[in-house]
Amino acid sequence: MDFSFNDEQQMLLDTTQRFLSSEYDFDQRQKLLDSDAGWSRELWKQLGELGLLAVDIPEADGGIGAGPVGVMLVSQAVGHGLVLEPFLSSAIVATQAIVQLGSDAQRARWLPEMASGESIAVLAHDEKRAGIDFSKIRTRATRSDEGWTLSGSKSVVYHAPMADLYLVSARVDDGSLGLFAIDAGTAGVSLRPLRTVDGQRAADLALDNVLLEPDARLGDDVEESLIRVVDRGTAALCAEAFGVLDRILKATIEYSRSRKQFGMPIGSFQALQHRMADMLMQFEQARSMMYLATESCNDSNAGARRRAISGAKALIGQAARFVGQQAVQLHGGMGMTDELDVSHCFKRLLAFELRFGTTDEHLEMYRSALQES
Repeated sequence: MDFSFNDEQQMLLDTTQRFLSSEYDFDQRQKLLDSDAGWSRELWKQLGELGLLAVDIPEADGGIGAGPVGVMLVSQAVGHGLVLEPFLSSAIVATQAIVQLGSDAQRARWLPEMASGESIAVLAHDEKRAGIDFSKIRTRATRSDEGWTLSGSKSVVYHAPMADLYLVSARVDDGSLGLFAIDAGTAGVSLRPLRTVDGQRAADLALDNVLLEPDARLGDDVEESLIRVVDRGTAALCAEAFGVLDRILKATIEYSRSRKQFGMPIGSFQALQHRMADMLMQFEQARSMMYLATESCNDSNAGARRRAISGAKALIGQAARFVGQQAVQLHGGMGMTDELDVSHCFKRLLAFELRFGTTDEHLEMYRSALQES
């Protein structure tokens, strides 16, 4: 598998890294994390001005059309920067849902505003006890002469408090899966805001007889398309996690060189060298699986795509747990404090394990996909 990057892809990565290193250092991020909003709309619009929010919008719709590899590169930088803004939620997952399922009018209405940073959309799909099993979605959409009526609930919708548009999955009368666009503030929609373990903002959504116009639906039976959207988001999330792994590993190696005990850097102790070698092995395995997940995003074979995506999510989840725990332990008590970025990296990796399906869920999904092949 050749993953050398062309000039445009390398420029995309360099642009993202330069911007985040100058505008999103640790102290600036900490201020945002401690603020009431928990993010920066001004910085979000700057990302739009750089074209980064249009990275996964086709050129025909006015975007960059960088494809899965471009998304992977930007997501790595976003993960390394521990970005709190809704890049994955809006610029990747919600954007792809509209690209794949939206009509020409819906694409023209929402994509330009999302690309510029003027509007934020999120996919509201997860439900309690549903996990990553699409068949367990219980939110209902009932057709009427006036349009649609939605009732149900969605759990831990990342970045819902800052969103202008919710893309809600629901079962329609014939049992198929539908996707519906709901403007924030629509009557019958209530949010219970919460903070995730890594400090990102999310909310539980309750839908109580929400009335929608007939054109609020995107596509018809959307299950297969929505699975592809979630797969693409999972691959991007894996790239984010790899960026975090890169940051926490570099911080641990640097600390082992500067921290002295018994008059010697702790990195010179053979036992600790062995542990850091194990961390590096996990890191390189994660890199390979990230590439595999990225390569599989456009695979039309659903089973092969599922094996690659779930395999990557499971293995990177294991790497996230191992590398994160070792990094904190090697830093000692300081590794648990918010004054060091190691603890923030650890929390981000912990959140990664739980988002878009747990490690155990993806191991089971991988096993099932193998049996079906």
